[in-house]
Amino acid sequence: MTTEAAQQRMDAQTLTDDEVVERVRNGEPALYELLMRRHNQRIYRAARAIVRDSAEAEDVMQDAYVRAYENLSNFAGRATFATWLTKIAVHEALARVRRRGRFVDAEDTMPMLASDGPDPEQRASERELGAALETAIDTLPDGFRTVFVMRDVEGLSTAETAECLGINEETVKTRLHRARTALRARLLSRAQELLPGTLSFGESRCDRVVAAVLSRIGVRP
Repeated sequence: MTTEAAQQRMDAQTLTDDEVVERVRNGEPALYELLMRRHNQRIYRAARAIVRDSAEAEDVMQDAYVRAYENLSNFAGRATFATWLTKIAVHEALARVRRRGRFVDAEDTMPMLASDGPDPEQRASERELGAALETAIDTLPDGFRTVFVMRDVEGLSTAETAECLGINEETVKTRLHRARTALRARLLSRAQELLPGTLSFGESRCDRVVAAVLSRIGVRP
């Protein structure tokens, strides 16, 4: 890339989405790459949350970007470009899962979470969750931790736990309730810390989607 081209690329980075859209409409299709790179993470997360598969989410992204490019003339600016683009991706993702009979409304999702078996990504997530849970359990006060492990992990009854620990059943119930409350708070706090990095869309994947879309819309990178 020449110095002049590099400078033009840097200057283009300062354009707003609306400005980029207008220039793409007016004959600078290569600038569409800026819009994709700006919004890849958001579009990936939206698609991935619906299709629950990373590779399919990338396919959704490509189709959404191509559809958006082909319909830029319909973008009226009533919503932000990012919102307009996200709606296109969500529509595409939902259409895919509905065609395959895999979409369930929010109220019905919890009983349907079971699947034939976890894929590698799910297994990795489960290991991370298990490690986080073990760490959280270890931070409980001794009496609470022992009751929680005996009741919820080992599956002993309230009476059995009371007998083993030499305490009354009401104390077991109170400690178990407080242990569960503390664990929920700790896990929620940890989850909130990790959320910004969840379902990240790395540079190599970003490059792959951008290159594929540019090829489909006839733009040489």
